[in-house]
Amino acid sequence: MKFTQYFHAMSQRPHRSAIDIEWIKRVIENPIKEVIQEDGRIRRWAMIEEAGGKYLRVILLADGETIHNAFFDRSFKL
Repeated sequence: MKFTQYFHAMSQRPHRSAIDIEWIKRVIENPIKEVIQEDGRIRRWAMIEEAGGKYLRVILLADGETIHNAFFDRSFKL
């Protein structure tokens, strides 16, 4: 998996350090929703049971491979 420098910086924050790489992989491979932004970045969501049923949003660069950001999306609705 490839990551941006921004992802590495953000993943050091205390509230994001608990996000497991396997959860990110799960979101990328099995999203319940996907949106392509105007800039080409790809947003994908999936529910993470192990995190109390929270929805994890993963943002990929336009190449569809490089992970730019990952966080629990408190406002996500199906």
